[in-house]
Amino acid sequence: MTRPATATGADGTPLFELPPELAIDTDVARRVIAEFIRGQLRQAGFERAVVGLSGGIDSALVAYLVAEAIGPERLRCILMPAGSSAPASRADAETVVDAIGCASEVVEIGPLIDGFFGVGETAGASGPEGLAASPLRRGNFAARMRMAVLYDRSVTWGGLVVGTGNKTEALIGYTTLFGDSACAFNPIGDLYKSQLRQVAAAIGVPEVVIRKAPSADLWPGQTDEGEAGFTYPELDRLLFWRIDKRRSVEEVVALGFDPAFVARVDRMIATSEFKRQVPPIAKLGPRTAGVDYLYPRRRPGSARG
Repeated sequence: MTRPATATGADGTPLFELPPELAIDTDVARRVIAEFIRGQLRQAGFERAVVGLSGGIDSALVAYLVAEAIGPERLRCILMPAGSSAPASRADAETVVDAIGCASEVVEIGPLIDGFFGVGETAGASGPEGLAASPLRRGNFAARMRMAVLYDRSVTWGGLVVGTGNKTEALIGYTTLFGDSACAFNPIGDLYKSQLRQVAAAIGVPEVVIRKAPSADLWPGQTDEGEAGFTYPELDRLLFWRIDKRRSVEEVVALGFDPAFVARVDRMIATSEFKRQVPPIAKLGPRTAGVDYLYPRRRPGSARG
């Protein structure tokens, strides 16, 4: 039976704010995603998966979905705290691992970041200027270091790296290219934040993880909504009407959205388009990979025309 869209916690209060437009059938979503996960692994010739677990709801949900699809014994979660990571993030990630019963490993990436930017007055590989790197620059570098670790562990574990980015982040470009956006496949990439919260509640992600303020953990106290200046329910509603329903600017303003907010989100969508596409290739030959030489993923060794 589908869990009610307005899921409540142990104290009887709603776990999250849910715009009515974003309500989905969580049972259907779980069945579709489970088959997608199994299909992607099968087509690539793999049986195992690797997930980077941050302690946030997105990666927690992906870990639960993968375990549900292929069994926890085929999943390995990698926890990759940095010096700026909140202690609660690691604790929440460990709670998820314990609940799922999968293999896990902790890889401290702080030395990788410090080795590049430097520590105190000691310069790192980037030179003296690296000592003045902004928190955002260090955060983006950390995201790419995490992905480097995940792909290394994908070799030692023999599993594909599973993506943990949601539809909301992808549409506004709130992702690090070749960092958290890198993966072999993404089971939650078509779920808005408000929708993945519903699936998380239905599948049993711990309440503490569902309730916590979304954060990329780029620096102490950083939150997604605080940095962006709007809430996920508000943003999800606008994206739903603009993208899914293809409503015009005039139509969404008539629905009650602030024109300045609409214009800002439209700019974010437009300027981040390059993050959602494979790198363009200058076409020189008769058949160019990614342009007119297009095939779905298939098991290695399968016949191709």
